[in-house]
Amino acid sequence: MSDITETDTTWLSDEDLAVVRGRVPMVYVDVVPVRVDTLGEVTHVGLLLRAMADGTVSRALVTGRVLWGERIRQALLRHIEKDLGPLALPRLPPDPAPFTVAEYFPDPGVSGFHDPRQHAVSLAYVVPMDGECEPSHDALDLAWVTPAEAVSTEVRSEMTGGHDRLLRLALAHVGRIP
Repeated sequence: MSDITETDTTWLSDEDLAVVRGRVPMVYVDVVPVRVDTLGEVTHVGLLLRAMADGTVSRALVTGRVLWGERIRQALLRHIEKDLGPLALPRLPPDPAPFTVAEYFPDPGVSGFHDPRQHAVSLAYVVPMDGECEPSHDALDLAWVTPAEAVSTEVRSEMTGGHDRLLRLALAHVGRIP
């Protein structure tokens, strides 16, 4: 029996979510948080440390599901605040456009993007942050690295699920691939 006082109709129970994930691609957003200089050039990339769906502890990007009835802009702001805190001050345009679309599959060999739980289609964005970012929610740490450090073998080896590929695509999109 459902609780009649429950007002959040956008969230699925764990059981319902498992059924949907098994039958329907889920819509996600991925965010590459960046710091920019006065000319708008990317100087640093923010990488979270978190427990991932595949059971590893990895460096990762800000990511999360788009809820039923939620605009993409709202989902971006919600996930940025959840992972980087309320003082991150993201600089989102009024109508954000993704730099790419990543398709995550339970089979890691399909696309290079892997999520063992589901097939997910993720809209990916590079978002400048103007405020103080602090890891929050389930993020364990936040490190700001230069673009050169971000594509280093050491940092890439700490990333799973294809986030290293997505990070390189983001840096190429903003003209900062070393």
